[in-house]
This record gives sequence, structure tokens and C-alpha cells, in this order.
Amino acid sequence: MILELGPDSSPIARAAAATILYLHIGAGGIALVAGAISGLAKKGSRLHRRSGTVFTVSMVVMAAIGAAVSPFLKPPQWVNVVAGCFTLYLVVTAWLTVKHRNPSGPAGIGALVASVGIALAAYSIALGAIPAENSDSRAAMVFAFIVTFAAIGDVRMIVGGALSATQRLFRHLWRMCYALLIAAASLFLGQPQVFPEQVRGTGLLFVPVVAVLGLMIFWMIRVRFAKNRRIGVAADAAV
Repeated sequence: MILELGPDSSPIARAAAATILYLHIGAGGIALVAGAISGLAKKGSRLHRRSGTVFTVSMVVMAAIGAAVSPFLKPPQWVNVVAGCFTLYLVVTAWLTVKHRNPSGPAGIGALVASVGIALAAYSIALGAIPAENSDSRAAMVFAFIVTFAAIGDVRMIVGGALSATQRLFRHLWRMCYALLIAAASLFLGQPQVFPEQVRGTGLLFVPVVAVLGLMIFWMIRVRFAKNRRIGVAADAAV
């Protein structure tokens, strides 16, 4: 994500572009480390909460910069705008889910409005209403389906009212984990040129992405299908 400036650009503009780039990269790197720690830490522990806070702030900075800058790249990267907005949505709604005992109120309505808007933008790119490369269209369709799934969850939450502790924990975990998955895929698969050439052709760049995906699936299954009471107690403690 590099802003291309003309040769007559002022030193201030160049410094601003460099600052934005370093903030984006730095926040993304911190988010990956903090997200890994939070994902592996005991849920509800001090380490989990603190690393989760660092992850949330870092992801907001990274995603906001990515979404804001992508339309000004050459050519404009509209899928990155969708990805950045979706990542922001995931992180913010996951955070609100554990901060509010009834996230189905105004916060839930705001989440639904955001998810529907992001889904419409993704479908517009996928169906050609917004010009994009073929690969971008396919990526946009993937995002469109996932955002639609998230929007359905928002509708169910609003209609069903207050969530149980287990439901809140499930909503929090899958959204945080998927945001981490987007960040990992954006770096390891989306920017392979930053890694040594010897690593690119070995498949090692897929390992972090698969690890995050496996972590997300593990927690979703553990929270969603566990029947013993200890999971409910743990969920209460975590949220």
C-alpha cells in the first residue's frame, strides 16, 4: 500500500505518505503479535484482556488507514476498501459484544447497518458495478458472502434480544479471529515480496494463515457445541 506522489510533491506530502505507510505496517505487525497472544491465552485472563486491547487498537489503526488510502492508489484498490471496512466492523462489534451486556440495542442496529452497507459494496464490486480486476471480483464475492453471514448474525441478535454469555463469547471470538485471519492473509499471502525469495516457493507463508484459521475453528467448535456447564462459567468470566 504505497501512495504514488508526483515528482513535484512537497517534502511535507512525502513525509505524510511515509508516515501513513509506516503506521499501517507497524500497526499490522503489532496486531499480528497481539492477536496470536490473545488467541492462545486463557480466555478472560489478564493476558488475554491486555493483548486483546492492543490487538483491537492496532487493528483499528491498520484497517482505517487501509480503507482510507486504497481509493487513492493507482489503480484504486476497491476490494481493499471493503476488506478494511469489514475488518473495522469485525473488531469493533467483537469489542462491543464483550463490553455491553445487551449488544442487541443501538450498537446492534449500528452493526447491522454497517454490515449491510459493506455487503452491498462487496456485491457491487463482484458483479461489476464498480470496475475491478477479475481477481478482485472473485475476492469481493468471497467478502460479500462472509459479510452477509455476519449481517444475518446481526439480525438474529436484534430479533432475539439479549445474548447469553456463551453466545456473546462465540460472537466475540469468531469476529476477532476472522479479523486476525484477514490481517495474516494480507501480509503473508498478499505481500509475499517482503519475504526472502527462498521462502516464497516453499508454502511456509501459508502456515500462519492456516494456523489462525485452525484456531478460529477450534474456538468456534469448543464454544458452540460444548455442553458441560464449565463452558458457560468460562464464558461468563471471559465476557
